[in-house]
Amino acid sequence: MTKIIDLFGFDTTKADQPDWKAIVKTQQCPFVERRCYKVRKSHPEISIGTCTVEYGKEPIMICPNRLLERRQIFTDCLHLLTGHEPGNELHMVSEITVPGGSIDYVMASIRDGKVRDFVGIELQTLDTTGTVWPERQRFLASNGFTDVANVDVENRKTFGMNWKMTAKTILVQLHHKIQTFEGVNKHLVLSIQDRLLDYMREEFSFSHLKDARTSDPMHFHAYTLKQTKEGHRLELARRLSTDTAGIATCLGLQSEAKIDLEVISELIHRKITAHTLFSINQAPPPTRVDPQD
Repeated sequence: MTKIIDLFGFDTTKADQPDWKAIVKTQQCPFVERRCYKVRKSHPEISIGTCTVEYGKEPIMICPNRLLERRQIFTDCLHLLTGHEPGNELHMVSEITVPGGSIDYVMASIRDGKVRDFVGIELQTLDTTGTVWPERQRFLASNGFTDVANVDVENRKTFGMNWKMTAKTILVQLHHKIQTFEGVNKHLVLSIQDRLLDYMREEFSFSHLKDARTSDPMHFHAYTLKQTKEGHRLELARRLSTDTAGIATCLGLQSEAKIDLEVISELIHRKITAHTLFSINQAPPPTRVDPQD
């Protein structure tokens, strides 16, 4: 039984299977309607395409774009646009930089070319440890792919979920960003899977978070993957809310600086390669630059 649940946005558990060869060839992500951005480091021309995997006998989303199914997460935020009125246009803007970091999406209510209201929407799924590649290749081999290398099929390296660092990282980021949103009287929503929220509630101080209230600036929208005849369907499972002080409580005020240090150290560790080794004879790696006209 394969541990790959979604590959390039297509459910592997459905009775009617798609043309996998055509799907793998095009490498398209149906959720963003462009090539899957998750590529192999050794072969960047190859998109990995794994959206969801089985872990602990239940599906776990490992790609944030998987949360974009049917655009449901945006519909579920409409009620937080309290300044939206009939006749206003709704716009979706991605990657907005605010004090405290970058926001994945902003849904804005526009009238006469002016912003009347907006809500920030962050997406977070589980980061993996190890590699999912062998499972992907075994799935393809079982579906008639003859060009899959035996070394990949026979590779018994497995993968896990980086629960702790994923949860810490997003909570630290939220603590910085929610101060900005609360300061301008706007809402920020974190869209995550219910299994990740369950972990966060067990490992952090979440008892003060209650059922969602529109008056709170910080909202958690937790989604489940429900098995249906059409495959796994994204459905809103629960909503919680709090404010800046509440996020600080989640982290623990005394340990906040320590968590910041752990998160930053881990982010640095992930980027360390032979190419990042400092040398006075080698130019530093480029930073992100916006395209120029």
